[in-house]
Amino acid sequence: MTDTTLELAVIMGRTVLANKWADSQWEAVGVVPDRPGESHDPRLLHEDARGCQWLFPGFRLRLFSDEAENYLLNVTAPEPRVFVMWRLEQDLARPALLTVSYGEAARMMDADERVDGVPMPADIREWVNEFARRHYRPPEKGKGGRFASQRRDGSAHGR
Repeated sequence: MTDTTLELAVIMGRTVLANKWADSQWEAVGVVPDRPGESHDPRLLHEDARGCQWLFPGFRLRLFSDEAENYLLNVTAPEPRVFVMWRLEQDLARPALLTVSYGEAARMMDADERVDGVPMPADIREWVNEFARRHYRPPEKGKGGRFASQRRDGSAHGR
């Protein structure tokens, strides 16, 4: 872990469905610390008649100071999340990107990407919270809006 980067592995799960429209459903299940020096190849963790779980190592969660407000919104929520963007490739759901920013996750969903939110582990929550509080800058308060009715002193330009 650095000040702005955390090495993680993603667990993806496939659940077998008894459904005439789909035989299974993929979703991100969780994130765990990555083990340095190990292969970045996906590994099957578990498989049975109900489904399977795969581990995808080699992901970096990066924090950016201009997303501090979105990080704070996440870590102060009742259930903070790590958002996993993933794509289905050859019948295997492969994670593509991780974020803890509500805004970034929303932008990915707006672009029709598959994004799942998984519970944020406590140690990641503390790390994100400390970073966000250090870099968050509240918006500057102006003297009023564009219109005279929005100005605090009631004055209008040009009078």
